[in-house]
Amino acid sequence: MQNQYKICVYAICKNEEQFVDRWMDSMSEADLVVVTDTGSTDGTVEKLRERGAVVFQEVIKPWRFDKARNISLDHVPEDVDICICTDLDEVLEPGWRKCLEAVWEKDTDMGNYLYNWSLDAQGRPYVQIVYFKVHARKKYIWDYPVHECLRYLGTTKEKKVFVADMVLNHYPDHKKSRGSYIGLLEMGTAERPDDPRMSYYLGREYMFKRDWDACISELQRYLGLPAARWAEERCAAMRWIAKAYAEKKKFTEAFQWFHRAVAEVPQMRDAYVECANLAYVRSDWETCFYMTEKALKIKEKSRSFTNAGHAWDYTPHDLAAIACFRLGMYERAEKHAEEAVRMAPEKERLKDNLSKIRDKKRETVNQILLAEFDKRPEEVERFYRTKR
Repeated sequence: MQNQYKICVYAICKNEEQFVDRWMDSMSEADLVVVTDTGSTDGTVEKLRERGAVVFQEVIKPWRFDKARNISLDHVPEDVDICICTDLDEVLEPGWRKCLEAVWEKDTDMGNYLYNWSLDAQGRPYVQIVYFKVHARKKYIWDYPVHECLRYLGTTKEKKVFVADMVLNHYPDHKKSRGSYIGLLEMGTAERPDDPRMSYYLGREYMFKRDWDACISELQRYLGLPAARWAEERCAAMRWIAKAYAEKKKFTEAFQWFHRAVAEVPQMRDAYVECANLAYVRSDWETCFYMTEKALKIKEKSRSFTNAGHAWDYTPHDLAAIACFRLGMYERAEKHAEEAVRMAPEKERLKDNLSKIRDKKRETVNQILLAEFDKRPEEVERFYRTKR
């Protein structure tokens, strides 16, 4: 079938030669690939051109991601119908064009799709969210100096479609520095002190930097902003505050903030599981058991960007198994441990835990049987007489 729309993939990059072949392979279904290089000193530019990309070279000072993205968008030809912005450490799964054209209409403004921000060691989605970087050529600009997003400029209601089965996977370079993020986020909060987006990300970045006091202060400021109304993001901020207090050994405050996070969005697992983990660290088995039980009753995974992978992997069952074991509930412990092993069969620790739980369960059953014999000597004697 003939392609219905002209599709362009565009990106910014710097010193990403190692990703070029994989990225170009995954973007090959596009009509055009346009890359704006911002100062590579390796072979990125040459390799991109060899693979057929149109490459522009720009110097962007002072550095801002939104400025770089807008310059890269300016390089996309005006006659393009659909733009797809990706980074070179991201890969679109094959068949994406057919999925996109199946739902796109001439008046569509934006396409949402699944983005696997991180994958586990087996390649399974760990943190999966709904993403937004497919858009019409006009009506948009990039906004914010970092953690930039598209801002709609149209005069009519924005029309969005969900592109089923279009999946973008992220394979980050963990060696890449986040050193510029705090400065850019502080710039963003200075430019827009009442904007919750920059405040939330700044507080989270302080957490990544292990600046616990700054994390607590900024995220509490964020929670007080009138525009900070997105419940899932507020819940995440409360979780980061709880983590910061736990790292400061202020466990009462940590538990209080985890409970606030649970109350903010009771239908998300994340706060329950993280509170259970703190309870495990503190040997508070009752709380650990309660929080994992509550988490595991939640069956539907949120598509929010705040979703944590450990809320949906083997972790809740692992914590529940340990808590049940410590509380003497060996049968329940065994069931949770079996489920943890099923979800992560490669982890030897989980198998060892299951073996220990089964040993303890058998030992306990034997003790109960012996106690019953002690209570019923007549029945035991009759048993042996009938055998003789």
